[in-house]
Amino acid sequence: MKFEFLDIAQKELDDSFDYYEFQQKGLGYRFVYEVKKSMERIDFFPHTWQEITVNTRRCLVRSFPYGVIYKVYDEKIIIVAIANLHRKPNYWKDRLEDKR
Repeated sequence: MKFEFLDIAQKELDDSFDYYEFQQKGLGYRFVYEVKKSMERIDFFPHTWQEITVNTRRCLVRSFPYGVIYKVYDEKIIIVAIANLHRKPNYWKDRLEDKR
């Protein structure tokens, strides 16, 4: 399936990369690698991961306190958030207003 990021989700990924890379050289790249591995798992099993709202699911990112929040449409997956799970829960819900 084709992946598409909401602009704000892409910004979250970029900001998280910058944060981890600042903390330790190479850690930002490890974070992005783990996010990509989560996306591969989503691609293989899009309807397997935890449903958190109607048609919205979350796949956890290994080794980091993040989840990939996504919606599945016919032939594409929309990444709604790269959510820091230590933030206020469901802060991203207002992004779900039919963002195809």
